[in-house]
Amino acid sequence: MRKLRWEVVMAIIGFWFVLFMTWNEYSKVLTISVVLTGIFIAYFRIHWYPLGFDKNIERVESYLRNQQNTPGVYINYVLANKLDDKAEIVMEQILLKYKQKASQAPFKAAYGFYNKDLNAIREAIPHIRWSDYRAYYETYLLMEEDNSEQARERLKSIKKHWMRSALLGGIELKAGRRDLAIQLAKEALHVSKGVHHYVLYKEYERLYPEVVKTVS
Repeated sequence: MRKLRWEVVMAIIGFWFVLFMTWNEYSKVLTISVVLTGIFIAYFRIHWYPLGFDKNIERVESYLRNQQNTPGVYINYVLANKLDDKAEIVMEQILLKYKQKASQAPFKAAYGFYNKDLNAIREAIPHIRWSDYRAYYETYLLMEEDNSEQARERLKSIKKHWMRSALLGGIELKAGRRDLAIQLAKEALHVSKGVHHYVLYKEYERLYPEVVKTVS
């Protein structure tokens, strides 16, 4: 509903702006350029900002919750909140929408992570395009198979700071060093944004309640 209100407001503003520029005989090129810029900014604010930049949990959650018609985005809300009754349905929608193995792979790996299905993750990894995400799941597998030293070495290749901190925190927690794991969880939350920040926050609500209390 909030998103719809925002879009209506932007449409009204755009209409009156075009009317104003037409009345004042501004050139069509300038009018079109300004309108297109406005559309881009509005689209960025409505979609890209909550996905990749926002750190406000309530705003990101509201955005994700309203994406039922976009299963590739909605799956983040479903898995983060452990909605088991919806997870399988949304995954089926994703697999019907995305036919190529490379497109399906990140979702299959995430769903395998959700279900603690190491074989599903292992099968998906070779088809994941992005090297950081491949390394992330490879490190996770090593960690779950109690190969902590290999996991530490593998995560060094990951460029994304939040991924390294989250994985290292998992390794330390598994080794019984909870205090260090908590510090790394705080670090992962601090450097993450958008959907990644939201998913980590929801996971840490369950693992480290004391960590999320410090996050505004």
